[in-house]
Amino acid sequence: MCDDYGKKYQSIFDNSLLIQYLDKKMGAVHGDSKKRRSLGNIYAIYSILHYYKDDFYQQPDKYRSFDGYDYMKLFACYRGLYGGSKLQNHALNSRVNGEFRNKFPNSVNDLIIANNGKYLIHIDYLYVDNYDISKTCYRIILKYAELLIEKDHALLSLLDQLNRLTDYKEKKQRLSDFLTEDAEARIFEIISYAILKNHYNNTKVYFGLTRESIQEEQLQLYKTGRTNANDGGIDFVMRPIGRFFQVTEVNSYDKYLLDIDKVLHFPVTFVIKTKQKKENVLKDIENYINMRANGMKIIESRYRNAIEEIITINELVAWICDLSNHNIDGIIRDIDIYYKLEMNIESETE
Repeated sequence: MCDDYGKKYQSIFDNSLLIQYLDKKMGAVHGDSKKRRSLGNIYAIYSILHYYKDDFYQQPDKYRSFDGYDYMKLFACYRGLYGGSKLQNHALNSRVNGEFRNKFPNSVNDLIIANNGKYLIHIDYLYVDNYDISKTCYRIILKYAELLIEKDHALLSLLDQLNRLTDYKEKKQRLSDFLTEDAEARIFEIISYAILKNHYNNTKVYFGLTRESIQEEQLQLYKTGRTNANDGGIDFVMRPIGRFFQVTEVNSYDKYLLDIDKVLHFPVTFVIKTKQKKENVLKDIENYINMRANGMKIIESRYRNAIEEIITINELVAWICDLSNHNIDGIIRDIDIYYKLEMNIESETE
């Protein structure tokens, strides 16, 4: 912004709700573990700016007569961007405007105008002090995507280094170093899944519909969806015993109860991004349940009985230390596979 506006850059920022919105949405690039990447919202804005900058830059009167860009044209644009190949149309249809109003409740107009399958950005947000800020916003989004690429590929580089190591004690230590309380949420979920999958794979159980049909089986853990997705789903499911796993943080115990409600109080194992002792975490959750229940036994038992187990960073690190060399290689391989799948890295670079 300094290059674009010189000494006026702060004034432009302070008076541009669009730039402020982008700034608020881009915390994930700085390693903030609680920030979602919000690519759908950001890329929806980018796709409109992509065409606007060539068609209407510094032409406000001409733009006021414009009725919008076709949905399919915009959709194809942002799906072609880094990390955008699996994005849906929610951002263009309503999500950006709803969130924009939440962040700036005094704003008068929607950021994106929907016009029967066509979309455009309201002119109020494209001009500040007679400056057309579209190209600045466009470059900000391009830089954000560039930084995300660097960040995403940094882990792959570390995994490649891990694969080259021959000292398994060092491999275990480096894997353990990934498990920090400030790790990005999706990375923690992928790494914890890889550890749990290889840990439980060493456990055998015996199942059968009759005594005669009982067979030996290994526990198998499956991921059930995208990491850190805001879909209300369970993160991992175990076969054949049917355990549910939810990866979360310590910051909101109300979310734990909400997760339990979503599966109708079926027992859930919580994998928590904390180095607190699991006994202390469980005690805190139980105290929160008691506070919510206010002495009502049915509520206390409903939630207490739905907490099957607490797993923290401490347990994950201990299991890494106990696993065989073969399992350690399996963890590294699984992290690589599911991280690339999550980030669409192979499809984005092909």
